Amino acid sequence: MVDRALEQMHDTFADLYSHTGRPSIPPEYLLRASLLQVFYTIRSERLLMEQLDYNLLYRWFVGLSMDDSVWDHSVFSKNRDRLLNTGTVAVFFSSIRDQAKQKGLISDEHFTVDGTLLEAWASMKSFRPRDDDNSNDGPGRNPIVDFTDQKRTNDTHASTTDPGARLYKKGQGQQAKLCYMGHALMENRNGLVIDTRVTAANGTAEREAAVDMIKDVPGNHRITVGADKGYDTADFVTQCRWWNATAHVARKRRGSDIDGRTTRHEGYRISLKVRKRVEEVFGWLKTIGCLGKLPHRGRERVDAVFTLATTAYNLIRIRNLTATS
Repeated sequence: MVDRALEQMHDTFADLYSHTGRPSIPPEYLLRASLLQVFYTIRSERLLMEQLDYNLLYRWFVGLSMDDSVWDHSVFSKNRDRLLNTGTVAVFFSSIRDQAKQKGLISDEHFTVDGTLLEAWASMKSFRPRDDDNSNDGPGRNPIVDFTDQKRTNDTHASTTDPGARLYKKGQGQQAKLCYMGHALMENRNGLVIDTRVTAANGTAEREAAVDMIKDVPGNHRITVGADKGYDTADFVTQCRWWNATAHVARKRRGSDIDGRTTRHEGYRISLKVRKRVEEVFGWLKTIGCLGKLPHRGRERVDAVFTLATTAYNLIRIRNLTATS
């Protein structure tokens, strides 16, 4: 599947490859090596290069022969950053999704949407007032911070390590963290992800990203979109109807905007049952896909890493589905 996708992306890679100076790492190799890092939960580029040096299976997958020298980890990181700063990962994701569609694995009518917090690579000590001159830092690189009786908000504070990260907590009584928010649109037939987004973490990001992904679903036919109680708002339900989608949202105990026109159908109950499978995607991304804590800073890079890890999940899922069919 990866071979087929990379063949279709030949023109895209031709624009990325540098033909001046020292020979750079081919983008195809970078993408393959990055996939290995996600597949096998390799936590750093240094470890990836070490394993690539002696693991013949890794060499075969990337495209290196037994005698080829392995790149230095810093060279790999520098070249890989160029790949993450382009739309290459999104094109690769779309190519794998299209292969799944050709195999008949993707539903074009029933979907589920959800979001998850992605913990940023930034310390809470880096969340400082925007007008802070750092004059109270103690000796060394670890600043002295007294959190007692401090009121910190995103309006007055920002992280000096990753300014794009925002302080946010998922629910009442939970710990607030510096994070981004990752969103996924899953089709309900086999639990494959067909669209992703990364946004700043705030109270409306999940619903806004969901509407954007619903708008991008191909075709003009009516679809259903399952979601949890956080999406049970009048604005979200209205926008879903505007884009020819029926919101199969879990109802809040009080003041629900989902009425009997939706809940009376058997499809509503099926959507509520299937929608929980999207948590399997997020669980895999955080335990296996190296996203328990983000390895990169900046929203653009986080978006690329999130999309790449989701593509790896789809690849494994498609492999499992076709192997048993």
